Amino acid sequence: MDLQKAIEWTDDLVFAKTGRHLDSLQRAILEGTWQNQTYQQVAEDYHCTKDHAKRVASELWQLLSELLEEDVKKSNLKSLLKRIEFSHISNLGSDSTQIFGNINFCSELYNHPKTVKKRSHSTNKKESQLRHDIIDAPEYYRLHNRTNELATLKEWILKENSRIVTITGLSGIGKTTLARELLEHIKDNFDRILWRSHRTFPTLNALKTHLIEFLAPPPPTQNPSILNYLRSRSSILDYLRSHRCLIILDDFQETLTPGEFVGNYRPEYTNYGKLIKEIVRSSHSSCLLLLSWEIPREIATLETENCHCYTLQLEGLGEAATELLTAKKLTDKDRWLELIKLYSGNPAWLNIIASSIQDLFNGSVAQFLSYSSLFLGDLEPILQEHYQRLSESEKLVMQWLAKQETAVDISNKPADFLSESDFLRAIQSLRKRNLIEKALNERTSGFTLQPVMKEYVKKFVSE
Repeated sequence: MDLQKAIEWTDDLVFAKTGRHLDSLQRAILEGTWQNQTYQQVAEDYHCTKDHAKRVASELWQLLSELLEEDVKKSNLKSLLKRIEFSHISNLGSDSTQIFGNINFCSELYNHPKTVKKRSHSTNKKESQLRHDIIDAPEYYRLHNRTNELATLKEWILKENSRIVTITGLSGIGKTTLARELLEHIKDNFDRILWRSHRTFPTLNALKTHLIEFLAPPPPTQNPSILNYLRSRSSILDYLRSHRCLIILDDFQETLTPGEFVGNYRPEYTNYGKLIKEIVRSSHSSCLLLLSWEIPREIATLETENCHCYTLQLEGLGEAATELLTAKKLTDKDRWLELIKLYSGNPAWLNIIASSIQDLFNGSVAQFLSYSSLFLGDLEPILQEHYQRLSESEKLVMQWLAKQETAVDISNKPADFLSESDFLRAIQSLRKRNLIEKALNERTSGFTLQPVMKEYVKKFVSE
């Protein structure tokens, strides 16, 4: 048995029993062991640390020991494989099982590993095409007036092979509905699709474990030691490379710490930023679609590095929201655009207010707008949820902006109002939360609040 046959035989054995091939480092360790290299030499050739190579080797020897039912280690691997080859030659006439030492081999596994592997690959491929779990997705119904956004998302995901795409915007703006429509357009391009909400998982480890359990093929073995080995070696990236996966994760803001500037993860979600960077910077054809009120800090940075990370900031429906008001059977159509502008074209907000108009004014938009102050009604708890996530500096900036009649140039910050650093950080963080709008003039950059948010801050916070 030469080196290449030894590696191929070992790979076939591991695949037949676990459903996973040897990775590149494991192959390098086998090659180095066969050539009597030290772990230091293997590590240098593979460009990793000696400790890492040694740890992976130890796990590999343990796995092979379980599979062969004999103690396997660096010092005896080469002689063991040669003994296996000799025993195979001596038992060519065996009908079913070849026995030598303490090792039993099924002849189907040993004599026809390629056939077994081919059947397993076919089974896995068929299975992968059926692994679409969207039980947590909302019910699908045809989406109106998001044609441009859909085209943009399809371009990023299907043509540019973006690895992470974020749809961001305030609650009710339509992120989830848009993602559901997008799924109908692109689902046939992915082997595995999973839709989940971050509200379901208390920790990052819980999320990662769930993703791996869904993406990984069921191992052919039930051996506890081998299963533990597979779990320890499992990586989300392994499966993103093995299959074209679409993972849709809603409510990303639940991973971020409230009461601080945007970007600080909750303690139980520490290292999520590292996972995001790994997904974007590693080579694969899968996509992670994040839906969030707030833009993750890493996403903003990664967008400047390459074309594998994009963010779509979802705006209101604008004039297209008249379809929604028609469905609500409101009257005074000449005032509809005014109503839409006041509530920023947010479909959820307009639905809530339209119900109030029907209840209080028999559907008359004109009567509703005759009141001097903007009515919030059932929007109040929704706006409160956004406001309570802010840091103290952000709240102060929101209160300052709520008192301004027009967009203000941030270079005109009051002298006794926050430090320059805290002020600019607060502005930037509020922008990532989609809570302040930018109004561009020829010479200055002004910021303002949406009418609904301004009314909430003035009435329920500033007083």
